Amino acid sequence: MLLAHSESLQSPWQWQPHPEVWAIMALVLAGYFLALKIVGPRFVSPGDPSATRREKSLFVGGVLVLWISADWPMHDLSEEFLFSAHMLQHFLFSLVAPPLLILGTPGWLARWILRPKVVMSAARRLSRPITALLLFNGYLVFSHWPGFVDFVLGSQAAHFFAHLVLVGLALLMWAPVFSPIHEIPRISAPAQMLYLFGQTIVPTVPASFLTFAEKPFYKAYSEAPRISAGLDAVTDQRIAGVFMKLGGGLLLWAVIAVLFFRWSAREEQGTPDAAEWQDLERQINQARAINR
Repeated sequence: MLLAHSESLQSPWQWQPHPEVWAIMALVLAGYFLALKIVGPRFVSPGDPSATRREKSLFVGGVLVLWISADWPMHDLSEEFLFSAHMLQHFLFSLVAPPLLILGTPGWLARWILRPKVVMSAARRLSRPITALLLFNGYLVFSHWPGFVDFVLGSQAAHFFAHLVLVGLALLMWAPVFSPIHEIPRISAPAQMLYLFGQTIVPTVPASFLTFAEKPFYKAYSEAPRISAGLDAVTDQRIAGVFMKLGGGLLLWAVIAVLFFRWSAREEQGTPDAAEWQDLERQINQARAINR
């Protein structure tokens, strides 16, 4: 997620410290738990926790996924050696960490972070299902253009910014499914399933080009040191393409399956979910407290 090396390594198993990664992840976790301790009591009922144990676990899990993706050896493999590792890194940045972070963020905290009107307005507009889907997938396709990949691999600042944009757009993409606040409402369960199905379609285009290419697309990876005699640049690229198509698709279909069974269970019961109504009432009260 962070900065490319200034000098190529000769082996991905040569340990390389990334203190900037540790510092950023530590700041994110410290900010989260300080907010729960200092800010949270202002917006929850007396005696209620600022966040549930489940929310804390999910948020920490999301940060750990980001840390694993951005630190050695994943960082070094993806930046210096293998496009397939680069693809795995982007999979973690966009499809694994963001939903964990969203599900781990209490509604009051999300609302407090987005409290400036211009920020909330932008988040509402950009997280609308069609807009979020187009933004995320447009960037996904563009970020696999050979000129873009070779450029960001050669620029530390550009690479950091590219990963930052990817995570930000992924958060917007997942918001219609997992948003914790009514200001950015979750779409209905059937719409969520259709939405995520749409998300499985566009990545098949660059994945197909990568899988069936007869030559390497990316100069940086074609010139990278080989970590295995049988893993040339074209084979590496094909592995990346297969993973892009199958890895992302399987995860999204797994989420769709969970959403379907939960929705089906609610429909069979045929009664409103009292917990959802209580949660909505609690969110409204928290929103009023933040806006005072």
